[in-house]
Amino acid sequence: MATRVIPPRILRKLRYNTATKPFQPALTSPAVAPASNILDQKLPSSVTTILPPDANLDFHDVEKLFSHVPTKKLLKSTAVLHATAVEPMVDPGTWLLRSDLMQTNNPLSNPAMATTRATFFDHFCAGEDAITAGKSIAGLNEAGLRGMLVYGVEDAHDNAGCDRNLKGFLHTVDVSRSLPPSSVSFVIVKITAICPMSLLERMSDLLRWQKKDPSFVLPWKQDSLPIFSESSPLYHTRRRPEPLTAEEESDLDLANKRFLELCQKCVQANIPLLVDAEHTSVQPAIDYFTYSSAILHNKGENPTVFGTIQTYLKDAKERMLLASKAAEKMGIPMGFKLVRGAYMSSERKLAADLGYASPIHNTIKDTHKCFNDCSDYMLEKIANGPGGVVLATHNIESGKIGCCKST
Repeated sequence: MATRVIPPRILRKLRYNTATKPFQPALTSPAVAPASNILDQKLPSSVTTILPPDANLDFHDVEKLFSHVPTKKLLKSTAVLHATAVEPMVDPGTWLLRSDLMQTNNPLSNPAMATTRATFFDHFCAGEDAITAGKSIAGLNEAGLRGMLVYGVEDAHDNAGCDRNLKGFLHTVDVSRSLPPSSVSFVIVKITAICPMSLLERMSDLLRWQKKDPSFVLPWKQDSLPIFSESSPLYHTRRRPEPLTAEEESDLDLANKRFLELCQKCVQANIPLLVDAEHTSVQPAIDYFTYSSAILHNKGENPTVFGTIQTYLKDAKERMLLASKAAEKMGIPMGFKLVRGAYMSSERKLAADLGYASPIHNTIKDTHKCFNDCSDYMLEKIANGPGGVVLATHNIESGKIGCCKST
């Protein structure tokens, strides 16, 4: 778990009073977080916190880092993490959980599921529903940590599924409001859960074609920030797509209404909404939803709607800069979560199958540099004006740069 530590150079320019709106401190300051269990340190209520100029982040001080975690839990977590690194255990385990042996009428299913729940699920997941996840966040809050709450669904294929998923996301906001003040820093949503996948693919094709041909008119398109850069891959769309049908436009209207309802719920609850990034095949449409909603809902100093930038993509920094600068010109505070990315194998395979170079950076060093460059830019930006950034990383060096960057 990484704590939220504010760089001394930025602290000299900013002060934070947690007696104001609960989510404001987390948005005007950088949050450094693990990608799989994204947490940032909770500031005590009604206290203005300033770190000393010589504040240092020491990842080797394990006693301090894990003093609040019981020894038994540390040993269990260590065992689980080591087990996930053993390929002969992971592959058969994955096969077992996906097999017919896990059907409820099989005697093996109950002990296998009980073992999974008590080990891997318990380590990597906060709970099976919003209530149990809320209890996990309350426990973290007692340890001085804050959490991001996500209703873990994606890839809906019809409006009925999208409507069901929306209820889950709205309930997640309600659960967040019921938890101790400021214990939840963000609610997370996947657009693929509230808009049919086929429509997102169609929208992405149309947006890519408009990038190729600016005269191509999209009558359904609302005001947005730049979605593509000059280096963005457009190979997914090989030929001019047909306009949206009347049924597809109706589905888009429903998707817009779902996302609007969720955004308004977050505004009323005073909890920011973070939109996750996904495959490049649908990311243009996801960015369109994110940016058009940010224009409507992001006001004042702190963003309500955050986007996600996958820095393992070669065009990530350029796209982030274009969107950030366009938002600044419009007077809109924009926030981003920075991640490296999770779809490397599938992205490379798709590009190779279509005869194109991979959109992923050629080396891990290039990805690290892109993440750190984007981090530097956003930290500088929020030190001098509105906006927000979440640094979602397991990488210690990136965490140190984000925490301790100074001139």
